Amino acid sequence: QPKYASDYFDTLYAWAEQLIEAGKAYVDDLNADEIRQYRGTLTEPGKDSPHRSRSVAENLDLFRRMKAGEFPDGARVLRAKIDMASGNINMRDPVIYRIVHKPHPRTGDAWCIYPTYDFAHGQSDAIEGITHSLCTLEFEDHRPLYEWLIANLPTPSRPRQYEFARLNMTYTVLSKRRLTQLVKEGHVNGWSDPRMPTLSGLRRLGIPAIAIRDFVSRLGVTKSDSTVDPALLDHCVREYLNKQAERRMAVLRPLKVVIENYPEGQSEKLDAVNNPEAESAGRRQITFSREIYIEQEDFMEDAPKKFFRLAPGREVRLRWAYFITC
Repeated sequence: QPKYASDYFDTLYAWAEQLIEAGKAYVDDLNADEIRQYRGTLTEPGKDSPHRSRSVAENLDLFRRMKAGEFPDGARVLRAKIDMASGNINMRDPVIYRIVHKPHPRTGDAWCIYPTYDFAHGQSDAIEGITHSLCTLEFEDHRPLYEWLIANLPTPSRPRQYEFARLNMTYTVLSKRRLTQLVKEGHVNGWSDPRMPTLSGLRRLGIPAIAIRDFVSRLGVTKSDSTVDPALLDHCVREYLNKQAERRMAVLRPLKVVIENYPEGQSEKLDAVNNPEAESAGRRQITFSREIYIEQEDFMEDAPKKFFRLAPGREVRLRWAYFITC
């Protein structure tokens, strides 16, 4: 069964109260712009919020009133009390709870305050017994906060976060935000549209699951950002289909050929080996007789010297069959 952060809202809320009781979290009245100004820059330290020194009792009271829905959106936030002079901006008293008066897809109207991603991430991992939490490189600066929260909360386990480069492909949009926009604005027919670079889209396009797994395994795991050419995925698909897919030969623009010295009314079965790699699916029998059909482009009446197909006075070999002379 899939897991959701909303499955742990009660536990996360209880842990937030424990941070307040330990003096490691406080309710702040600054709005988003003011919090950004107080946070400082990459070269300048931040400064303490005027509400950072609130008492534990006042913080608990305000936080419980936030949960009860007494305040409008954005009026107050709960922030972890860490270090406003930290070189890592993510450690400068990050917001861990916000007021949002909006129904949740899974919990409905039960909550009007919601944990931020940074607060829910590590704690959800710990509840689920995750040992290695794999993230993309943009979360590397968030790892100290991940570890601080795990260290300061009574989590049942101690997961570690590891960051790796995400999969980038040339000429391919892989951003969930941009793909969501394509779906919402009706540019594609949903997430399974065969033009979408999603698993359901690739499967609907006919790409085998085994080929997708092979493609990902060939890329390996790296810490450096890189871009992969889609030709590698095509190669993985082709390599798999070479061993699995049955072949059929067809003449699209037929030209009738009569083999005059082959007996009329006679025919024979010839082995056609379409795919030597696939013993079971790569062989079949085709019928050979006096009258056969070739592609029109394989014959030329006034052929140049380097035309190696059928022409007057030229001998060619039919695939899986005999030599014939025009």
